[in-house]
Formats: sequence, C-alpha cells, structure tokens
Amino acid sequence: MSQQGTIHRYSLLIEKLSHKQFPSFKIIHDHLHDQGFEISSRTLQRDIEQIRNEFGIEIKFDHSRGGYFIDKDESINVESFLRFLEIVSVAHLLTESLKESKESLNYISFEAQGSLKGIEMLQPLLSAIRNRRKISFTHENFETGKKRNYLLLPYLLHEYQNRWYIVGKSASVKELMTFGIDRIENLEVSNETFKRDKAINPAERFENIVGLYKENRKPEEILLSFNLRQAKYEKALPLHSSQEIITENENEVVMKYYLIPNYELKQKILMRGESVKVVEPKWLAGEIKTMAGAISHLYHE
Repeated sequence: MSQQGTIHRYSLLIEKLSHKQFPSFKIIHDHLHDQGFEISSRTLQRDIEQIRNEFGIEIKFDHSRGGYFIDKDESINVESFLRFLEIVSVAHLLTESLKESKESLNYISFEAQGSLKGIEMLQPLLSAIRNRRKISFTHENFETGKKRNYLLLPYLLHEYQNRWYIVGKSASVKELMTFGIDRIENLEVSNETFKRDKAINPAERFENIVGLYKENRKPEEILLSFNLRQAKYEKALPLHSSQEIITENENEVVMKYYLIPNYELKQKILMRGESVKVVEPKWLAGEIKTMAGAISHLYHE
C-alpha cells in the first residue's frame, strides 16, 4: 500500500479514537474494513504501535471500559498530528480522484489565497529545527517593505490561514520572533548547531492569541454575545480553542474566551459585524465601538 494510503488509514483510526467512546479492537478493525481497508489484526496492532513510536501519540487500552483511547497528557502535540493527518488525507482523496479522471479539477474550487510562495523552504527549515542548526536569511518587513538580514536559532514552524511562519530566537532580541516564509530570501542552513533553551516552549506563544502576534498584554477573559445565526457558525468553527458557552437562550449565545486581545482578534470581531457584541472587558467593547464608528465615518458623504 502507498504511504498516502497508510496515512489515510492512520487518520481513520485516530478519528475513531477521538470521539472518546473507547472502541474495542474489533470495532476499530471493522471501521477500517468498512472504509475499504482489508487489513489483518496484526497490521492494525502494528499501526497502533507505529503511531505511538513514530509520532508520539499515546494510544492506550482502558481495561475498565474495554476499549482504546488517546492519552493526550502523555502525547506529543496531538492537535498538530490531527491537522497533519487531515492535510494528508485530503491530498490522498484528491489524488485518487484525479487518477480516476483528470477532469476532477474542473469540479474543485480552492480558496483564492494566491500561490504558496516559499513553501519549498519548509523541508530545510524543519530539518534545521530538528537538528538544532542556525539559519540565516533576508526578510522583507510586511509593513515597511524594508529588507534586513537575520541570524536565527529556529524553534518552530507555524501555520496560520494557509501561510507558514518560522519562529525562533535572534541573537539581538531576547523574545521569540516570527517570520513569514513567503517573505524570506537567501535562506542558508549553517553547519553550526545551537543548544535549545528548555525553558522556551514556542508553541505556548500561540496558545492565548488569535493570529500571530501577542502584543504587550496578558490573557484575560473575553465575553462575546452572538445572535443565534452566528452562534451556529462559532460552534462549528470556534474562534479559539478556549471557547466555552456561558449562556444560551432564544435571543443570544454568550461565549467565553481566554485570550490576549490583540489586533487580529479585533479584526475577527469586526468581521462578524452586527452579529456579535463584546460584553467583557468594557475597555475592549469601547475600542470596538470606536473602530466601528471610524468605519461608519468612511461612508459619510
């Protein structure tokens, strides 16, 4: 079986385990069989072991419930692995469709986000992170258009809105820095290695924010009131992983978030227009009101 087919099988297995219903070995095996994977019990057991050993996802058996589950506390970045499986599975399904008919592309519409410039750098960047090698490059500032050379200790690759970013430490700046790879030129991976700072967890940089940049604020509770129509979208595609429903009635749904209220969050709120209202904190409600007023002023004749 092709590598894509194996990854697709992993995806189906993880999907079955993610529903927290503690499926038995037989239920998992039957689920894969129903999806077209006629594999032996030994192959399924090997799949479970490989997911654990190669990807750090701890699949365990709960004897009291008689089924398997994912121990997220002992697993390495489950959400990233699920996102990886999703991307590969979609690619596999599309590839199979194209094999059946080249005309399949006529029936697929992708979001118009432009080309994935710089994507060829993903492999050398990931290799540099994994092998703790210093990198150097020229980066163009998005706002000013000015270019500057950087020497970086790379820590993390981060994806946001179909764009990739490299996160790392610069010798001249104490805090972690984020660079869009689509604005990187002249990338060089050095043979010189560095010692990773164990006190730094770069993934934490994005835990309490929407988007990329933290700004000089601390996370706080944010309450947003959505009308019923918009609330359905928020439930299906949460604004942030911290989303929690506080109250729900025939008029509104109030949701709570724990976030740093950065510029990107304000943009997301404004994008939702009249379907959302900031309840708390009051200072954020005031800023959104001011920004909405400025938008309204643009259309005054």
